[in-house]
Amino acid sequence: MINLNTESNSSLLQQVQQRQESIFEKLASGKKVNSAADGAAAQQIIDRLTSQVEGNRQSVTNAYDGVSLTQVAESGLSGINDDVSRIRELSVQAGNGILSDSDRQAIQVEVTQLQENISQTIEQTEFGGKSLLSDAGTIDFQIGANAGQKIGVETQDVAASLTDVLNVDLSTAQGAEEALTVADEAAEFVGAARADLGATQNQFESAARNLTQANVNVAAARSRIQDTDYAQATADSAAANILGQASISVQAQANQQQGQVLSLLNG
Repeated sequence: MINLNTESNSSLLQQVQQRQESIFEKLASGKKVNSAADGAAAQQIIDRLTSQVEGNRQSVTNAYDGVSLTQVAESGLSGINDDVSRIRELSVQAGNGILSDSDRQAIQVEVTQLQENISQTIEQTEFGGKSLLSDAGTIDFQIGANAGQKIGVETQDVAASLTDVLNVDLSTAQGAEEALTVADEAAEFVGAARADLGATQNQFESAARNLTQANVNVAAARSRIQDTDYAQATADSAAANILGQASISVQAQANQQQGQVLSLLNG
């Protein structure tokens, strides 16, 4: 009996069909690397780049949280600076020799209110439940996808540094004169603290800009490795279709010839 072998053509047809399925998956997903089977090394690189992209994205959010925190702290210090300036102004007024003790006592009433306002501002200035002006320490923000990439915001015990201004007494001429020096020192401290916060805010904003640009570049690199080239995939699909149709035609002809031979032998 004559045996016509069609196994080779069937194997080719299966390969073509598998190729078509792979191409369809890439076209449907938009990715040329959908699993490690499509390229183990490429998948590892994609995973690392994805981790970096997501880390950078969260770091940008952290950076803007840092900006918000410094703005809140600086706003509190700005209010304190206004109150200190008013205390200094009242100190100058209290140094007027024509004022009586009762006049200075009236001025002191306003100073006391300003001192209470400063204390209240120190206590109530916080961000996310963290005190910004009443405790000395550092609040760290992870700014980057890798360990150690942090920016810290230094917090201060402002009340401890403003003890003198919180206790000035303008009810006497001597107290008014001493208050001028105290107010100047307080204003210098507050100004320096605001400058530090401003510098830190600029650092956060610069980091956010750099991270955003870096993320665009990393995402583009990942896209070049991972994403489907639709033009190439479409061309591959057309070629696979032609090859598949040719294989089917060859298979049909082989089957027909086999049937004819068997018919002759059986005739």
